[in-house]
Amino acid sequence: MTKANTAAAGWTAPEDLLDRIAGRAPGYDAANAFCTEDLDELRAAGYLRIGVPVERGGSGLGLAATSAVQRRLAQAAPATALGLGMHQVWVQAARAVTARGESFLQAVTDHASDDHLLAFGVSEPGNDAVLFDSSTTAEPDGDGGYRFTGTKVFTSLAPAWDVLSVFGKDETGPEPRLVHGFVLRADGDVEHLDDWDTLGMRATQSRTTKLHGVRVPAERIVRSLPVGPNQDPLVFGVFAAFELLIASVYVGIASRAVSLAVSAVQSRASLDGTPRSEDPDVRRTIADLRGAVDAIELQVSSLARSVDELDDLGARWFPLLVGTKARAVDTAQHVVDEAMRVVGGGAYRAGGELARLARDVRAGQYHPSSRDSAARTIAASVLGPLG
Repeated sequence: MTKANTAAAGWTAPEDLLDRIAGRAPGYDAANAFCTEDLDELRAAGYLRIGVPVERGGSGLGLAATSAVQRRLAQAAPATALGLGMHQVWVQAARAVTARGESFLQAVTDHASDDHLLAFGVSEPGNDAVLFDSSTTAEPDGDGGYRFTGTKVFTSLAPAWDVLSVFGKDETGPEPRLVHGFVLRADGDVEHLDDWDTLGMRATQSRTTKLHGVRVPAERIVRSLPVGPNQDPLVFGVFAAFELLIASVYVGIASRAVSLAVSAVQSRASLDGTPRSEDPDVRRTIADLRGAVDAIELQVSSLARSVDELDDLGARWFPLLVGTKARAVDTAQHVVDEAMRVVGGGAYRAGGELARLARDVRAGQYHPSSRDSAARTIAASVLGPLG
């Protein structure tokens, strides 16, 4: 499929492709294997370019439309949606930066336009500051570039990325700076440990990554920022796209859990022949679950549209973003757990889809921002900072 064939204002995953992706999900989970075939088919279908402008061969989707794609993909295969969603986070971050008058992430759009897979090398062990500090060393190379040395964790797409974002701290100047750049697969000096053996979301293969002095030349250094919280366009773009596209995956999981619960209760009856779907308690539970999913879906969609439409929410942006992500994750876990309960013992079989969702959904609490971090941000926005 050529770029010209997919360059339309809009993109929808073909249902037959989603069916194949859903069919492979149990195998990836059981084998603890990366979703290689899913990536190959989605790449061929133009998925890596959905956020690229139409004139560059993409589909021109903004954050709200990409969020809808991610919800639908997560209903088929949560781990595939989560892992490949890291690429979409970078593409949407670049769109947000460009829409706000900056061009320093143009290379991201260029890579996505060429179907290159982008990944994140941000999270570090013990670093709760995430984008606002780093334990990775960024050493100037004398030519405007840097050599990065350190350990990154939860590096999604480890077996397959073409371009990996990295950042580290340069402490050679009068004030420490956080330096952001991009590594290419051919650069070498990047080691992925084969250590991804988790409860759920296994097909992401989000392995620990060791940076062994990998050199990023000056032309691939995109930002140098002070240590500590700030609202630089890079931080906003990444943060908004990450929080809302992560939340979208968990909305998709919750929606799928409700569909599975509905199907199960409609196909079962009590000993007296009464359909389980006519049990008042079951009906109330299903209604509550559907309402909960509707609420978080609307929250994510509304905030994503605000990003697309350049709404000026000022200091409210970060409390809204972290709160929406945290609520989406907590609601999704509650919905899956209640779906398991209403379906009954059959949902407890290890090979069942609901059982897999019950494991996958628990990964949400480990993505930034955590529930505690979100609460601190929201409290500071209404009560002021501590001390």
